[in-house]
Amino acid sequence: MNIIWLGHSSFRIEIGNQILLVDPWLEGNPMFPPARRAEAITGATHILISHGHGDHSSGGVGLARELDIPTVGIYDLMQWWEGREKIKTIGFNKGGTVTLGDVRVTLVNAQHSSSVQGPDGPMYVGAEAGFMIEYAGRTIYFSGDTDVMADMGVFEDLHHPEIGILCAGGHFTMDMKRAAFAAKRFFNFKTVIPCHYRTFPLLAQNADVMKAALPGVNVIEPEVLEAISL
Repeated sequence: MNIIWLGHSSFRIEIGNQILLVDPWLEGNPMFPPARRAEAITGATHILISHGHGDHSSGGVGLARELDIPTVGIYDLMQWWEGREKIKTIGFNKGGTVTLGDVRVTLVNAQHSSSVQGPDGPMYVGAEAGFMIEYAGRTIYFSGDTDVMADMGVFEDLHHPEIGILCAGGHFTMDMKRAAFAAKRFFNFKTVIPCHYRTFPLLAQNADVMKAALPGVNVIEPEVLEAISL
């Protein structure tokens, strides 16, 4: 599989016979190079959306139309988009699993918030979530935006993810120390990839704290559009 960071919390994941765009925030993402947009989206089969905040969901509708592929995520947001935007969607809820080609995706809990900007302020569009992405006995945990939570112990018992893509920038999500605690306390990851960092000065600018806290775990600081092959 190839895991390709698009900056912030956006990823292109090439796994099995699928190419998944996860929280693809391209326009307005200060880390993403617009000249390489085609490289990032070509061949995508599905768009996974973890929650409604603009730095995660704002690219979903446009890409779904452009590529003629479904968005996949929490039922409430998917139904709203399908009715309002007339795009293809696959809506499900926490604990549910959908099959995308030969890849299985399970929606799991997160602790955050989820809204889009409406005419009178934030409009809540269903709950925030993370994803377990499984193919051929290997599982990626994409945390979405979250804090540490005891549910992560259940995720390990049920899914045994070997790869963790963890929000770790702080301020809006768990920081490097808390993400490392989650990885060490609840999971048995072989590889951890931090995200939701480096985008703005407000967020963590490196993963040194995480690396120091997780000896024996392969902590990979991603570079934009450089494939991590696992």
